Amino acid sequence: MTRSKPQTAHLMASPDDVEAQFYEALREADLDKLMALWADDDEVFCVHPGGPRVVGPQAIRVAFEAVFAANGRIHAFPERVRRLHALGLAVHNLVERIELQTDGGPRTGYVLATNVYLKTAQGWRLVAHHASPGTAQETPEIVEAPSVLH
Repeated sequence: MTRSKPQTAHLMASPDDVEAQFYEALREADLDKLMALWADDDEVFCVHPGGPRVVGPQAIRVAFEAVFAANGRIHAFPERVRRLHALGLAVHNLVERIELQTDGGPRTGYVLATNVYLKTAQGWRLVAHHASPGTAQETPEIVEAPSVLH
């Protein structure tokens, strides 16, 4: 079942546009902006670090509302993005650098995340966000060397 988007939704020309707006909305703690990026579908889902799978736009809204209420703005910055694009679908796997203010001063944490985007009549939209539990150090990346030389 689909729902109509709020009037604040803008046509997103690429998955990168949606991703930039997603992380900007996190940094601004702007729930309406964040929710306008999701596809109009009951099957969209989100997994916060160490949390349950949250399915559906309303459940995702409630989950982010709780995150913003507890933490305020989330200073998350996407880095080392790996992109896989195919006919109207895009998967981005990345490292989220999270800047935290603690009693002991500023700290940096890292989360591995996967964002999935779908091209819709309203432009590209987010259909899944899955983030792993964070670490205090940036995680290494194991990359297979290409087997064919060009």
